[in-house]
Amino acid sequence: MGDDDQDGIEESGRGPGRRAVFVAGAATALTLGSVTFASAAGQRRQTRTVRGTLPAGSPDFVYVPVDVPAGVRELRVAYAYDRPAVPAGTAGNALDIGLFDERGTALGGRGFRGWSGGARTEFFVRADDATPGYLPGPVRAGTWSIALGPYTVAPQGLAYELTVTLEHGEPGAAPVRRYPPERARGRGRAWYRGDCHLHSWYSDGRRTPAEIAALARAAGLDFINSSDHNTHAAHPHWADEAGDDLLILLGEEITTRNGHVVALGTDPGTFVDWRYRARDNRFGEYARQIRRAGGLVVPAHPHATCVGCGWKFGFGEADAVEVWNGPFTADDEVALAAWDGLLVAAARGGREWLPAMGSSDAHRDPDVVGLPQTVVLADDLTRTAIQDGIRAGRSYLAESRDVSLAFTATGGRGLRAGIGERLRVAPDAPVTVRLEVDGAPGCVPRLVTDEGVLLTGDPLPSGGTGVLQWRTTAAYAAYVRAEVRHPATAPPLPGPPAALTNPIFLGAR
Repeated sequence: MGDDDQDGIEESGRGPGRRAVFVAGAATALTLGSVTFASAAGQRRQTRTVRGTLPAGSPDFVYVPVDVPAGVRELRVAYAYDRPAVPAGTAGNALDIGLFDERGTALGGRGFRGWSGGARTEFFVRADDATPGYLPGPVRAGTWSIALGPYTVAPQGLAYELTVTLEHGEPGAAPVRRYPPERARGRGRAWYRGDCHLHSWYSDGRRTPAEIAALARAAGLDFINSSDHNTHAAHPHWADEAGDDLLILLGEEITTRNGHVVALGTDPGTFVDWRYRARDNRFGEYARQIRRAGGLVVPAHPHATCVGCGWKFGFGEADAVEVWNGPFTADDEVALAAWDGLLVAAARGGREWLPAMGSSDAHRDPDVVGLPQTVVLADDLTRTAIQDGIRAGRSYLAESRDVSLAFTATGGRGLRAGIGERLRVAPDAPVTVRLEVDGAPGCVPRLVTDEGVLLTGDPLPSGGTGVLQWRTTAAYAAYVRAEVRHPATAPPLPGPPAALTNPIFLGAR
């Protein structure tokens, strides 16, 4: 049959019971029987199709070994699964997919070759190219593993079909990897705007890096962070989009079954594993890996209600926390209140405190890049300077480039503190807190302390500019932070924020 010769054999399995369950150092996993290929002599293409059914209660990850012979140029996988009707309130079927090469599936190991979650029904890898979300590289002989992630399984079970195709021939040349620079042309010590939670077509987004970069520039951003789900495959594809006007940091959104966390500004090519739950006591290990790679650990949308999204690892390993994710919703209000509770605990115990961040989590139209954005006071527009500002809490969150804040606390003898700082005054010494707002017409400024909202201003005029000033003491307020809220739409709940700040702490530590 010439160039289209293929060996198309079907195998069926009622898995999972074809090989024993094992513990992969963390969450339980299951390995099924191998997909094998006969001798490739004289053939250009070989195909195998396997079928199976995963029951409700399956392990988090199911591995299908594929015995890859020598001389393979390309490995391609296509999959499908059933979606039966389920009773109201019951989760239906959702099956994620990824790939590990002959180096194995061990947690944190070198075998990772890509992950598309549920965003694609097929993918390929070869030396010179790969489907977005997967890593180009040679298809070496050995046992590869297709990783299935039964995210949710219907009561009837999850019937799946996998088709594996091997193309034989000479491998292509490996692509040259280039990464964006760690510095852009800044303005010295200044306020820089960024969006650190974005998804491209290298995971489940629908935008290319070029499209995201263009939207970031249009939104007035100075920096962004690449954070595709469970893969670092996008990292080399950002180099052409960076420029003197836009700093592009590299990272990943680690999407576990007990919450998501953004690795912010890691070294190029850093992969962080996600295959564990809170009960496995492994998150600390991977948080330390993020820091060793020069990144920050930022739990994302910690009170989101989607399956697996709620944050259950605690905040002891976090460098900041996302309290505003995309358009402000009820779960953001809960996240903001919970974070404020952490500030109270830090003030009470004199401990380090956790700064707040906001990011868009934009995936596709009509998601708005830069809604919200984190505005950081940094010494320059560099990776380390931006990270230092975020880690110190020298930042506020704004819904767009149009909104700007200036927030300070002053005491006697020229003492002054800004966002994220401490005004060191005696408990009864007078303190003046001043909030200046620009670009928020009709919004209501207010000041929040460890006791709650203690001062609310009048709605800002049509020009959107105004000042709110308050006199207090460190004995009365352990810290003060500012919010600028849109008018309430469902009283007594406040309206969504146009901006909010990290705190200024008052008093000697």
